[in-house]
Order: sequence, then structure tokens, then C-alpha cells
Amino acid sequence: MAGKGAKATAAKSSDKDKGKKAGGPVSRSSRAAPQEKEKSAPKKDVYQLFAEKVRDNKQLESRWAIMQETRVEYFRGKDFNTFIKNHPEVREILGPDKDLEVEDIVNTLLTKNLVIRCDRVMKTVRPGKKKLSSWPAHLEIHNEQVFTENDGFFAWMFLKRRTLWQTILSFVWPLFALAVCLFPVYPYQCKIVVLYSCAGALLFIVSILLLRAAIFGILWVLLGKRVWFFPNINAEETTFRELVRFWPEKDEGERPKWTSRLFYALVALLVILLLRHHAPDEAARARYQKKVSNIIDDVLEWSPKLAISGMIEKHTGANITEESNYTSRAASSHVPPSTEGKASEGGPDMDVDGDNGANLDETQDNEYADDTRSSEA
Repeated sequence: MAGKGAKATAAKSSDKDKGKKAGGPVSRSSRAAPQEKEKSAPKKDVYQLFAEKVRDNKQLESRWAIMQETRVEYFRGKDFNTFIKNHPEVREILGPDKDLEVEDIVNTLLTKNLVIRCDRVMKTVRPGKKKLSSWPAHLEIHNEQVFTENDGFFAWMFLKRRTLWQTILSFVWPLFALAVCLFPVYPYQCKIVVLYSCAGALLFIVSILLLRAAIFGILWVLLGKRVWFFPNINAEETTFRELVRFWPEKDEGERPKWTSRLFYALVALLVILLLRHHAPDEAARARYQKKVSNIIDDVLEWSPKLAISGMIEKHTGANITEESNYTSRAASSHVPPSTEGKASEGGPDMDVDGDNGANLDETQDNEYADDTRSSEA
């Protein structure tokens, strides 16, 4: 019995040892699994973080331009070099590469396709200009993708992080489009507000453009200076910051000749005289104004109720017309033929016989009258 108990105790101990050995690796693997997942989770590239940080910083001067029919934001190489020197704290994002030179940092950004080197499309000085523009409006991809400070332009190739205002506008624009589509069902007062607001905005834009052109033309003719007091609203590369700018930039072009200024002044005067001569008279303006006011009144006074009632009246009028036409046709089919119809149905022979009978009666009356006179005599 003692031998059997010793054997059972040894078997239990061996089973426990096996369980420990089997459980040991399992527990280690279960503990190592989350660590491996954490290691395998992709971390964001430090150069990506560095590029986003630099792009969001307003101290680096940048502009918008058109490159291959796409609007891109770009900066100059010399401005980037100055920015890195004045803001060394930005380098801390790079970690071990924070001590690299500016050229090496930009070349790494180029290899990671975070930026791309561009070149100006117009490489020659335009007529009337002394030098090339510092910020060209149209760019193209450069053949050599290396960093340079001398006339080097670099465009960002990643999407900028969406701001709060952009997120809000992404929800507002569909609502705005829906509101525009529902304009015909607005109340009359709301239609008036929308109409005058749009007319005022359109008048403001046209007035700004005309005033801008008038100031430029007068100063160019009198002083020979190219001065644009307001930015070009129609330009594709214009940003909101440039739209609110009032004072013009420095004129980089040379002064035009007095002969060309005099020629364009005479052309402008001739155009003004022609427009004044062919301007519409008061009657034509009154007709046009009346026509426009009628169109506006139709738009403002339209409502779903009027449309539905008009459709019902039109349908009712069509039914009444059809019923009247059917009644008139039925009545005409039951009318007896007239005497004129009978006479016409008799044909030409009946007319001739009637005339002969009338002549015969007249002859008999004449003979009877002659007999009466002779008997009296």
C-alpha cells in the first residue's frame, strides 16, 4: 500500500510539472502578443510630422499657384532656410536627424515625396517688366529634384490637415445648395431679402472691378504707373488673405512710352463716345425696365398654391371647352334643313320652272286687265 501511495504521489507531481511546463510558454506568448502588436503598429514618420508642423507655421511665407491644372501651395528655398535658422525648435521633431543641414532635410523630404521642386513656366521677362516675378502664378515640375536656394520653388505634396472651419463648411455647403433649390417655395419676405442681398453683392463686385480698372487706367495714362489698388478677384491663385488687401504691391515694370499711353487714352475716349452715342433712349429703357420688373414679379409672386390652383383651373377649362364643343356638334346634327337648303337641293331646273310660271301668271293678268277695259268701253 505504501508503494502504491508513493507511486500516486509521484504521478501527481509529474502531472503538475507537465502543467507548469505547458502553461509557461503559453503565458509568455500571451504576454508577448500585445508587445508585438505595439511594435508592429506603424508609427507616423517624423518627417511627415515635421512637414505638417512647418506648413502650419505662418512664419514661413508661401503662395498658391497653378501646376498642371492643380492649385498647389509652394515656398521658396531661401525662405525655408531662413525659417529653419530662426526657429530651431522645429528641428526637435526630427529626433536623431535634428542636427542635419537644411539641404539634407529638404532632400529627404523630396525623396519621401512630401515636397517637389518646381520651376516657373515663364522664364523670360514679360514686356514692360524689369525682372521676373518673385512669386510666379504658374509652375511646372523641375527636372532636378534637389534643394537649392537660388530661385528654387518647392510645393507641398500632401493634403493639409482639415481645420474646424473646413469641417463646418463641408456640412454647410450641401444645406446651402438645398436652400437655393427651395427658393421658389420661400415666403414673399424671404424672397425679397435674398433678391436684394444677391443684387447688392453682384453690384459690389462689379463696382469694385470697374473702380479698379478706372484707377489703373487713369494712373497709367497720367503717371505711367501700374497700380492695382484691389486684387484681381477673377484670378485662380488668389487667396482670401490677398482678397482683403487694399494697398498695391511695388511696381516692378518700367515706365511705358508716352506715345502708347496717348494712343490707349484716345482709344478709351473713342469707346466712351461710341457707347454714349448708341445708348438706348428713355422709351427703350422704360420697356426694358418694365420687362425685367415683370419677370421679377412673376418669380416673387409664384407659390405652390397658385401653381396648383392654376393647374386645376386649366384642367377645368379644358373639360368645359370639350363639353361645349360636344353639345354644339350634337345640336347641329338635329337641326331641320332650311328652306334655302331645300331650294338649293332642287337644282337649277326647279329655278327655271319657277321663273316660267311667274311669267305665265303675269301674262294672264295683263290679258284679264285688257278684257275688262274693252268691256267697259
